[in-house]
Amino acid sequence: MTNSESTANAVLDRPADAVVEVETVTAGYLPGVNILNSCSLLARQGELIGIIGPNGAGKSTLLKAIFGLVKVREGAIRLYGEEITNLKANKLVAKGVGFVPQTNNVFPSLTIQENLEMGLYQKPKGLKERLEFVTDIFPELGKRLGQRAGSLSGGERQMVAMSRALMMGPHVLLLDEPSAGLSPVRQDEAFLRVKEINRAGVTTIMVEQNARRCLQICDRGYVLDQGRDAYTGAGRDLLNDPKVIGLYLGTLGQD
Repeated sequence: MTNSESTANAVLDRPADAVVEVETVTAGYLPGVNILNSCSLLARQGELIGIIGPNGAGKSTLLKAIFGLVKVREGAIRLYGEEITNLKANKLVAKGVGFVPQTNNVFPSLTIQENLEMGLYQKPKGLKERLEFVTDIFPELGKRLGQRAGSLSGGERQMVAMSRALMMGPHVLLLDEPSAGLSPVRQDEAFLRVKEINRAGVTTIMVEQNARRCLQICDRGYVLDQGRDAYTGAGRDLLNDPKVIGLYLGTLGQD
């Protein structure tokens, strides 16, 4: 099959509402060492996708590969049908992809408002409108815009990081373990905010350590194992799948 035939078939097979497509991607940080091994994922318009799996399965690496932070050696990544494989992060932001890393995700010496302004550096004229949007979702931040980010709790920093990623009005938001290191109460708040962001029309792909809670709120889930998508399905279906419970959830899936 020629390259043109392969491309034509990919277009014919593509769901009409596909936003992000990861097609049999192999990727890694070091030459000759692959973390992802023919990994695939599909996110449709408006979906909340959850990615779970054991430590070292490649969950965060998958997000970083989508966002151009890890070298993709084989396979393809597409955004609205356009190939974006290995595209630089700044260009992906301009195309409507936001990314919130797990750690070091705020500028501690800057105020909350300055952090948010940093998220809008490519479109500075839209500051007022975007500030109103993010403070509607995170009203507590709107009351404390002058506070230094370094003085915030872990949960509050996570709100700032998500808000900054939303400042560019992304079509897609990639979240790397938004509940990591938070208290149970703050974890619940983080998941509620993720749902609010998704309901606002942002297609969301979330890696999460709290597998049970993730599967409860996501439309569809992917279970990664050794860099491959071992299981996929509706979040609630995976939550009640005996194989997924036994291998990845343990007793978390049973209550």
